Amino acid sequence: MSLPASDDPAVPVAAPGDELPPLTLPITRTLIVSGAIASRDYQDVHHDAEAAREKGSPDIFMNILTTNGLVGRYITDHFGPRSVLRKVAIRLGAPNYPGDTMVLRGTVTAVDGDTAHVRVIGANGLGHHVTGTVVVTVPAAEGRAATR
Repeated sequence: MSLPASDDPAVPVAAPGDELPPLTLPITRTLIVSGAIASRDYQDVHHDAEAAREKGSPDIFMNILTTNGLVGRYITDHFGPRSVLRKVAIRLGAPNYPGDTMVLRGTVTAVDGDTAHVRVIGANGLGHHVTGTVVVTVPAAEGRAATR
């Protein structure tokens, strides 16, 4: 089941088992480099392909801070502008290289009042790039049901 992102006070936060719509992200050099710069991660493996190859990687690759931000975006895009990320706990697997595509998917695993726990998986052509759990609170608007 896909949930609408809504500020409608009649729409509850979520229910366990709800699946978020997938988000497909093209992995470009620009995304990798700009994410590294934005997070002040100046490690050469995130912007210099030759340096990355010298260190055993086939190309530059995305840093964890960019992945963390993309996971957060995925959740807040779904739950709406009032949503607040309470915890983002992720683990990286297969690297995100330029030219690949990552698809983020999420499943609500628990709901407690206006807080939802979401299991997130981001997969690319090599396997799971990121797995983890996000805790998000959507403050109840006046009159919105807290749970289903």
